[in-house]
Amino acid sequence: MGNKIRLGIVYGGKSSEHEVSLRTALSIMKAVDPDKYEIKPVYVTLEGSWIQGETVADARLVHVEKLRLTNGKTGTEATTDAAQQDTAVASGGQPQAPGMFFGKEVDVIFPVVHGPNGEDGTIQGLLELAGIPYIGTGVMASAVGMDKWMMKNVFAQVGLQQVKYVGVLRNRVEKEIDAVMDQIEQELGYPCFVKPANMGSSVGISKAKDRTELSEALQLACKFDRRLVIESFVKARELEIGVLGNEELLTSVVGEVIAAKEFYDYEAKYKGAGTELQIPANVPESVVTRMEEMARTAFQAIDGSGLTRVDFFWDEAADQIYINEVNTMPGFTPHSMYPLLFAAAGIPYNELIDRLVQLALDRHAEKQKNVVSAEELE
Repeated sequence: MGNKIRLGIVYGGKSSEHEVSLRTALSIMKAVDPDKYEIKPVYVTLEGSWIQGETVADARLVHVEKLRLTNGKTGTEATTDAAQQDTAVASGGQPQAPGMFFGKEVDVIFPVVHGPNGEDGTIQGLLELAGIPYIGTGVMASAVGMDKWMMKNVFAQVGLQQVKYVGVLRNRVEKEIDAVMDQIEQELGYPCFVKPANMGSSVGISKAKDRTELSEALQLACKFDRRLVIESFVKARELEIGVLGNEELLTSVVGEVIAAKEFYDYEAKYKGAGTELQIPANVPESVVTRMEEMARTAFQAIDGSGLTRVDFFWDEAADQIYINEVNTMPGFTPHSMYPLLFAAAGIPYNELIDRLVQLALDRHAEKQKNVVSAEELE
């Protein structure tokens, strides 16, 4: 027991991607070697309560899944339901404040809370304060990777080719929506995509083909964020590649998203909707090479670490590659794009988890080299 790595998994969260996070966490719990890891699950309810779990044995996995997906509605109710069946996910029965159960209880944390309040630097900041190694990018990289507007500004600074875009604040949309639409029509035209800057999994994204649809799209996006990004449309194939590492980077094979719908929205990503993933993608080697280089540049531009999926548009007719965005905590079930890309590159799911754990420990050790007080220099 003492030789096992105590792996904390923080999952759930106050996000529209709550259910996606649960699937990711359960997949990791099932995949890791029980002789190598001692799992310490921490469930974050939709209301923001944190519930510490016991070590999850195989026999409890089905119940853990039912607990949130079927029965649980709040942290307290979920805890009570679990206790009655003697398969408790929570210790003690009361939600606790974030961070109360870390300390020496875990060796490394895998935070798989997707979207806002998860992969945007918030949980990463908590773990930094607690001094605990964790998988994935740091506070700055997570925040930049989550905010599409800031991300695009950073990519522009390092010369990565992007589609034309406009950034708009919700306050301006509310006060002068006609002027905002005039600007978008003049600078981008139709069709265009309207996105909340800080949402993942295509939540709140719309494709606008005329002024009426643009107005509706802007108002929808404003429900999710105060910062919006509007992008011009380009007829292109959607390609994705994974990056793994800290300073020394490994890229996966290239995959292609072939969406049955007009674009790869939430329904297409998580409810099927006829979407096809082609891995590896049928593209020229020159495209793969350029994507690898651009993905590394993007990863380094945000100071990434651990894992990131980088999404591109390839205008096949013009042979032009545009970077779309990075996802610093992508879906991580065995059927998600990032693990599939690396599986095709020869790194199976359980080995990928092992590598990420080691990268987290390496990164934490590197940070310990930093001087934190003047006394250390004497």
